[in-house]
Amino acid sequence: MSRTGVRAAGGDGDVPVIETRALEKIYSEGTEAEVVALRGVDLRIMRGEFVAIMGPSGSGKSTLMNLIGALDTPSAGVYLCDGVDVSTLDREALARLRRDKIGFVFQGFNLLPRMSALDNVAMPLGYASVPPAERLERAQAALEAVGLGARTGHRPSELSGGQQQRVAIARALINRPPVLLADEPTGALDTRTGEEILALFKRLRDEGHTVVLITHDPDVAAHADRTYVMRDGELDEEPGLGMNGRASVESGDSGFGSDPNADPNPQSRIPNPGSTP
Repeated sequence: MSRTGVRAAGGDGDVPVIETRALEKIYSEGTEAEVVALRGVDLRIMRGEFVAIMGPSGSGKSTLMNLIGALDTPSAGVYLCDGVDVSTLDREALARLRRDKIGFVFQGFNLLPRMSALDNVAMPLGYASVPPAERLERAQAALEAVGLGARTGHRPSELSGGQQQRVAIARALINRPPVLLADEPTGALDTRTGEEILALFKRLRDEGHTVVLITHDPDVAAHADRTYVMRDGELDEEPGLGMNGRASVESGDSGFGSDPNADPNPQSRIPNPGSTP
């Protein structure tokens, strides 16, 4: 049966890029092993926000992340991604939504070890049928945007943890999705490198991306504009937990401070997927 297609990015700015209404997820429903992972979750995130979802292991935050990422389906409630009711999408449309609307960044980087940084970043464009030459050009621009223009030929084993996470972020950005969904992105990094990655997220927020950060660490969550806390499957906003996310960061804390010749707006060099290179 034909289903509603995915709306193009750049729509009405008043439409939340992520909205859930009374979202529930129940595993093994009706059995003795029943687990209620989400209980009536309401969430609204607008384009260009940096939002943290915090909670301990088992609180339901990973379940919510999977639903926001269209990797799982809710037991009840509604999820709208950029104004589209995800439940109306068939398998093909869901795949397009994940490809075009959501960039995923994980704690473990998930880079292919035998491929260079350039090829790792270019890989998603193959699924979008982008010609090989354009893939590499856009991947180069994406790596330059995260300060790794000089590391394109390096394999993951030849990069530091922070550099690997930047490669993963560049890969997540390659299709210019409106939502960047980051699951414990600093968990495998030292404190200094983690701060640089968080500063990079703030910069991406300032350039129009919506960043949703999943974390168990209140110090990490404090970098966001707004913070929600998951407790036993229920989601509540916690006023005051987020520091002034739009305040100017100190010199050298932008994630690009190590390169004195860094482009002040390198994100602008990532071509729009619909444009001619």
